[in-house]
Amino acid sequence: MRVRKLTLAAMALAAGLSLTACQNDDGGSDRSAAPSAASTASSSNGGSGSAGSDQQGGTDSAGKSPNGTGGSKGTGGSAGAAEDGKAAGCRTDELEITAMDATVGGDTEGTVAVDLKNGGGRDCTLTGYAGVDLKTNAGTLSAKRTGEQAPTVVLADGDTVTFGITYPINDSGGSGVRVTGLVVTPPNETKSVTLDWPGGASLPVTDGSGTPVRVGPLGSAGQGG
Repeated sequence: MRVRKLTLAAMALAAGLSLTACQNDDGGSDRSAAPSAASTASSSNGGSGSAGSDQQGGTDSAGKSPNGTGGSKGTGGSAGAAEDGKAAGCRTDELEITAMDATVGGDTEGTVAVDLKNGGGRDCTLTGYAGVDLKTNAGTLSAKRTGEQAPTVVLADGDTVTFGITYPINDSGGSGVRVTGLVVTPPNETKSVTLDWPGGASLPVTDGSGTPVRVGPLGSAGQGG
């Protein structure tokens, strides 16, 4: 009986040791698997992987954005510059417009010179012909262009450009058509300025087949050119 009790005790001890060893093995396996699961969850949420940074347009470990352009994008360029680099057109309100008699003795036609002075505080551009209308006691008389090539003039602040108006001198001895005013419209503008007419007091009466008044392009003076 003593021998059998010792044998049973030994078997019970061995079984207990074996059970403890199995429990230790299971616990170690669980601990080693946990970090792997945590790492997988972190990667799937995009929390620390480089793919998540790229998708969000963030910066890499060197502080650069994925496309190499830095953290922000700018459009650059200077404000207010014209696309073609040229000065904008002159406006009527920016121009000081005056007219004076420029007829030279012996000329067969009278001449009025019109000055356009830039007083707008900036450079501006004038292109083409100005509009010219004469107010008369018989109605408005529009001047006809001479047909010369019209240049583009960049007018610096304070500078002046001149053009000429020619008209027939009334030497008929009659009263003719009395001129009461001069209306000037700068090129490419719709706003006009009305001035006193500095030329001859009247024009000869015509047959009505066309206007006897001519306007030259910018930069001309005298005989419409």
